[in-house]
Parts: sequence; C-alpha cells; structure tokens
Amino acid sequence: MNTLLLEFSVVAVGVLLLLADSFVDRSNKNFISYLGALGLGAVLVLSFLPQQPLLTDCTASLFLSTADPLSTFFIRFILIATIIVVLMTPSFVPVLERYIPAERKGGGIAEFSILPIFACAGLMWMVRSVDFIMIFVSLELATISLYILVTYLRQNQASLEAGTKYLILGALSTGFLVYGITWIFGVTGTTNLLALPDAINALPESAHTPLLFGIALVFVALSFKIAAFPFQFWVPDVYQGAPTPVTAYLSVASKAAGFVVLIRLIEALSQVPFLQQKLLVLVILLTVMTLIFGNFAAIPQSNMKRLLGYSSIAHAGYLLMGVASLSSVLAIPAIGFYFAGYLAMTLLSFLVLLLVSENAGGDEITRFNGLSKRSPLLAGAMLLSMASLAGIPFTAGFVGKLMIFGVALKTGHFGLVGLGCITVAAGFYYYFKVVRAMYWQQPSETTPIPVTLTVKLLIAVMGAAIIALGIYPAPVIAALR
Repeated sequence: MNTLLLEFSVVAVGVLLLLADSFVDRSNKNFISYLGALGLGAVLVLSFLPQQPLLTDCTASLFLSTADPLSTFFIRFILIATIIVVLMTPSFVPVLERYIPAERKGGGIAEFSILPIFACAGLMWMVRSVDFIMIFVSLELATISLYILVTYLRQNQASLEAGTKYLILGALSTGFLVYGITWIFGVTGTTNLLALPDAINALPESAHTPLLFGIALVFVALSFKIAAFPFQFWVPDVYQGAPTPVTAYLSVASKAAGFVVLIRLIEALSQVPFLQQKLLVLVILLTVMTLIFGNFAAIPQSNMKRLLGYSSIAHAGYLLMGVASLSSVLAIPAIGFYFAGYLAMTLLSFLVLLLVSENAGGDEITRFNGLSKRSPLLAGAMLLSMASLAGIPFTAGFVGKLMIFGVALKTGHFGLVGLGCITVAAGFYYYFKVVRAMYWQQPSETTPIPVTLTVKLLIAVMGAAIIALGIYPAPVIAALR
C-alpha cells in the first residue's frame, strides 16, 4: 500500500458521508455516525498492510512527510480515537436536538459526526510530517474543523465562549508557530526537520541568537497544543464549554499529534551540540511546572469536565518526562504505551460523563452521587477509568507511569521521578473524589440510566484494553520497541 493513501482515504470517507447525508432521512442521522466509524475502521485495517513509498506524490518527493514506525503507530492511534468519538456522537444527539430550531429539526447532526473525520485526516498528516510547511498546513486542516466543533452549540453560551477562546488563542499560537518558522528559515534557509541539524551546524556563532528566538517561538506554539504550563490556560474553559465528544477528542487525538511534532523537533535539534543542554533544561522546566500545576489545580475542582481538563494537563507533564528522556532508546516506546493506555481510560471517562451529564442535567461531580445504584455498569466503568488515570496497579495507567518513571531513572532524572511520585499521590485524591460520589453518596434520584448496545460495546472494549494493558503489556511493549 502506498504512503499518504491512508490520509486521502480518510478525506474520501468524509466527502462521501457529506454526499450521503443529502439522501438520508433527517430522523435517522445516527446512520451517518455508524457509516463513518465503518469507513474509518476500513482505513485502520489498510494501515496494517505493507506500505510502499508513493514516489509520484509531491509531498513524498519533496521529503515533506515520512512513513516511519513513529508515524505509523500514531496514525493508528488517531484513527482508533476518531472511531470511538464518532461512535459517541449518537449518545450526544439529544443535546444537539435541544439547540436545533424546530424548522431545522435533524439538521446539523450528521455534520457533527463528519467533522472529526476531517480533523482526523489533518492530524494524520501532522504526525507524518517532517517539514514545517507540511506541519502548518496539516495543523490548520485539523484546527479549523476543531474550531467549528468546539462552538457547535452556538446557541449555548458556554459553548460559544469556549469556541471564541479556542479560536482566538489557537490563532495566537499559530501566529507564534508561523513567526518562529519564519525566523528559523531566515537563519538556516530550510524548513525541513531532516536537513535542519546540518544547516544549523554550518551557521556562524553570530546566527545562534536569532535561531534560538525562532526555536523558542515554535516551542511556545507546541506547548499550547499539548497543554503544557504556562500555555495551558485555555484548557479548563474550552473543555467545560465544548460538546463532550469534542472535549474527548481534544484531550486525546489533538494532544498526541502535538507530542509527535515536539518529539520530531527535539530529535532534530538534539543533533546540534550547542542546543542539547538548552533543550534539556527547557523540557525539564516545562515538565516540572506542568506536573505541579496540572495535579494541584485539579484538587479543588467540582466540575467533572474541568477536573478532566486539569488531569489532561497533568498527564502532559508525565509525557513530557518521557520527552526529557529521549536520549534513552526506550523513551519513545514508553511514550507510545502511555498514550495507548491514556486513550482507553480518558475516552472511557468521557463516555460515562456524556451519559451521566445528559441524564442528570449537568457536569458537576455531585451529579455522579449514587451512580452505582442508578447504573452499576457506568459506575464500574468510571471506577476503572479513574483507577487507571490515578495509576492503580494492574491497570494501563500504572504500567504507563512505571515505564515513564523507569526511562527517567535510566537517564538520571531522579528529581523528576521524585516530583512525579508526589503528584501521583495528589492525583489519587482528586480522582477518588468521583469514586466517593458514585459509591458513598446517596443519589438525588433513583431512575436507572439507559445504556445503548453501542455504548455497552465501547465500555467493554475500552475496559478490556485498560485491564489487558495493565496485566499483560508485553506484546504492546514489544511491538512499540
């Protein structure tokens, strides 16, 4: 199979679904979601076929993209995340319908399932990119779709506020990225990450200062994308106001693509002797601040979406600990495994949150009071998700943290590991606030929460993945190595 064909196949799925929407009865728009998940599933199967370089493709011939193991793993990761989010959208339809005028009943529902597919294509191109131009173009394809999705409930004040903040701050971070790329290109004469080390090594010492300025601007933009401190300020408000499936997608797929670009940039710049120590200090500083802020800011939260937002910042800190240890050959497998577990436990928690908030009428943690009596299945799923996010043994979260800490110890980052242990303890407190509400508090009502067959299947698959990765991670670790 030719490289880049996967991304074009995803775009084709999105376009075909837009055409199919014209012929589907408005009362049955959930059909589009299942069709989209089926199409993405077919692309996921194609990704396992042997890939051949597409020499006739302009991006390949100009070395703008690659098909290395890192990109292959994260392309599959993004596809799986998109499939799960698309399958979550039928459960969100009752919320959408409340904000659709009576004369347009059924309108806009299919598009809510189709837009993540175009964002998926952009993120797939992004993780494959090895040139700043390709990174920028693919980033814009993804973020424009996400801008629309975040503010999709524009009649809702919280969604409109979240979309406005995300648009303004996202545009600002893109400006930092483009300005940084301009400085790097002006100094080195190249935008290609593969050619960047040689170009920098050939520079006179007088050019180092403008080069560092350009690199700093690019790091600001990437820190915004991965929600690293101090550029995480958009996360709580956007996560709280955005539709729940969109929040889930932002916290998993978008973050993963940002980390891949960060890894590629650091790997390229680490080949330059005078930059190695500076990069290490910068990443360690980001790690420390992100771990402290994300974990301790989550403690007082009473809104579940905001708690998961700060949790997302905290997990970015653990992943940055792996990035700080890239000198170890085990760092990227550790990061990949952490993301595999993070996908299952985060999307599972958002799936349960979606159903509970729709039934209880809000996102506050108090809405989970007595959930074990109203729906033992949803309470058990959330318990498993919270346990894994906290890092309880025999879950994917525990093994992921163990691998990250192990890599950090091997590279001598003992202080980071010590801080990581302290912040993990803080995580136990705020994650188990949710568990306490579900099992120790009395419910305000006793009406059972209905769960569809699709949701049951998603809970079963993600729950099994969390347990399997926690009990027997060897096959996944071997594949990542």
